[in-house]
This record gives sequence, structure tokens and C-alpha cells, in this order.
Amino acid sequence: MSEHHYFKYTNSVVFAPMLAILMIWIVFWVEINFKINLNDHGIYPRRISGLQGVLFSPFIHGSIEHLYNNTIPLAVLLASLFYFYREHALKVLVLGVLLSGLFTWVIGRPSYHIGASGVIYLLVSFIFFKGIFTKYYRLVALSLVVVFIYGSLLWYIFPIKEGISWEGHLGGFVVGFVFAIFLRTQIPSAKKYAWEKDDYNEEEDLFLQHFDENGNFIEKAPEENIVDDVDVIKITYHLKKDSSDENL
Repeated sequence: MSEHHYFKYTNSVVFAPMLAILMIWIVFWVEINFKINLNDHGIYPRRISGLQGVLFSPFIHGSIEHLYNNTIPLAVLLASLFYFYREHALKVLVLGVLLSGLFTWVIGRPSYHIGASGVIYLLVSFIFFKGIFTKYYRLVALSLVVVFIYGSLLWYIFPIKEGISWEGHLGGFVVGFVFAIFLRTQIPSAKKYAWEKDDYNEEEDLFLQHFDENGNFIEKAPEENIVDDVDVIKITYHLKKDSSDENL
């Protein structure tokens, strides 16, 4: 990876979560500072005017607690998405927000659905299932970390608590699962060691030469330093007397 691409790649991992967090906090600050309520710009199911919430609802939060609870998971999951799945990150994020929002608009209760929790469920679902499906050890490890930290969120895709948009959670979870199935990810090829190659010869292995056929270490005496004879180039300098010196 070139230095230019490295910095561009690193910047996206840092910039995307920071931008998302900044935007949702700015929207909340505007509501508080100007004493306005943007909840009616959320998703209102099966109402044409409620479709605007598909775009706006992830940025609107009902309270400081609601905003705080979404901030850290959103930052962590976005950083993971852009780090491990950078070729699909924008597609997952943009299409995921639209599709999960439409899902909520279709099945949701007649109320305003707001908050970035649907995006969080989208990211949790995609990162977890994609890592399991790829079977690549690093991505599987990431999946296990995600399920360890956010596994308890699974219960909230069901209507177990009043006042929570379980429909938005379910929409994000389903869309993330579908993306994990259909989006193809380029997996790094596993490193092949010398002894795994077809032309490997044990007798030429310098490491194995230190052991006998029973696996016992062979202690070798230090070899004498042998200096090869080399041709010596002899340079002869001839001092030519200057004619001006004869007149002195």
C-alpha cells in the first residue's frame, strides 16, 4: 500500500465515525438551542409525509440519554466497517439506511420513529454475519468481539419494551443480514510457508539440518573462517620529474 493510499485509508476510518457523531450532536444542539422539536421529521409508517424520516430519522434523538446511548456504538461500529470492509462501507451505510428506513415505514406502528439505533443494528448484523460467512480468522474474531459487546441488543428487535422502535431495530438487522449474504468481500490470501509448498525439500532446509532423524538437536562446532584467495591488483605510481625543476 502506497503512502498516499495509506493515509487516505486511515483518514476514512477516523473521519467517517467523527462526521457521523458530529452531525447527530449538532442536530440535537440545534433542537436545544433554538427550542425546536424535530421529531415530526422522523419516520411515520404508511404516511407519504413520513417517508422524509427515512433520510432524517438517524440524526434525530429524543433525549440526551438516547443520543449518548447511540454515540459510542455508532463510532465503534463505523470505524470497524470502514477498516475491515472499506470497499463496501459506503454502500452498506447509505443503502442500509434507506432500506432499513423503508422497512420501518412499511411495518412500523403509527408513531414517529427516530434515532440512529436502526443504523447500529444494521452494522452489528452486517459485521457479525459477514465475518462468520467469510471464515477468515480476523473477520471471525471481529464478529466474536461484536457479539460479545453488543449481543444483548438482539432482544430489542422484538417488542419487549414500550417506547422503543423495535421495528427500526428489526429493519436494520434484516438488511445487514441480507447485505452480509450478497455483498462479496475480497479476502486476503493466506500466507503459504515454505514447508507447505509442493517443491519443499526437507534436506535443503537450513533449520532442519540442526536436528537428527530422531529430532535431537545437533550441536556443531564453529567453522573456521576461510579466506579465499583473491587476485590482488597492484598499482604502481611513476613520479615524472618536471623539466622546470632542472633549471633550479
